[in-house]
Amino acid sequence: MRKVQLVTDSTCDLSADLIKKHDIDVVPLNVNFDEESYRDNVDLTTEKMYEIVKKKGKVPKTSAASPALFEEVFRKHLDEGKAIVFTGIGSHFSATLQNATIAKNAIGSEDIHLVDSENLSSGTGLLLLKATKYRDQGLEAKEIAEKVSGLTPKVRTQFVIDTLEYLHKGGRLKAISRFVGSMLRIKPIIKVVDGEMTIGKKARGNIRVGIKLMLKDALKDRDRMDKDFLMITHSLAAESADYIRSRIEEELDVETIYETQAGCVISSHCGKGTIGILYLVE
Repeated sequence: MRKVQLVTDSTCDLSADLIKKHDIDVVPLNVNFDEESYRDNVDLTTEKMYEIVKKKGKVPKTSAASPALFEEVFRKHLDEGKAIVFTGIGSHFSATLQNATIAKNAIGSEDIHLVDSENLSSGTGLLLLKATKYRDQGLEAKEIAEKVSGLTPKVRTQFVIDTLEYLHKGGRLKAISRFVGSMLRIKPIIKVVDGEMTIGKKARGNIRVGIKLMLKDALKDRDRMDKDFLMITHSLAAESADYIRSRIEEELDVETIYETQAGCVISSHCGKGTIGILYLVE
């Protein structure tokens, strides 16, 4: 049986420690400011990206990893005798999966298995962590891909946004335009539903109001929440993360709570201060 290599892209928002611990290969997406292009979390950190945004007065554009890069990564692992399971940002959010598919078809190997996460950020990360458990249990690549694919509808992803500027300028959520202008104090909760972003409940006031509303929604799933792990992912919002962690530890029996920071690509679309709670339901 071939050893299984897990591959993802940089939007999975798992920490460097988790990526190293679980031997996950990460393909970076690109963050582009005019003629300057950076590889997400390789050439550019989230902190530095916000500095450039402030200096230039504009948010960056992002782009998928190229088919050529995916082909290079896939061939490397195949040449090492490994089978590959890839899952990254969902197909509705990026051309990344499409480019991975082009690379797979160019190689023509049945040992490359692609899974559409239908999600983003550590919503994808949750699926990867499950994949590591299946791999460690000795499952083959095809079985892992099938199991992970079956979990995609069970991921619950929600973020509260502190500023609407990034989503509005990035054009990632058309429905957000109705809130721009006279309603800038709205802190919407963005959810991923059926592979796409949608606006959930809307809090008025400061970010803490939105966080409390998001927590209340998450706690409704307490009886069917997967107990393995829960993610708190944020874009430079450590204080809010501490608050959420303390509440979750009081209210829920979850084996592991991971706190991770959103990378440049995710942060470029949601903005500083964004924070989310992500988990699986059984």
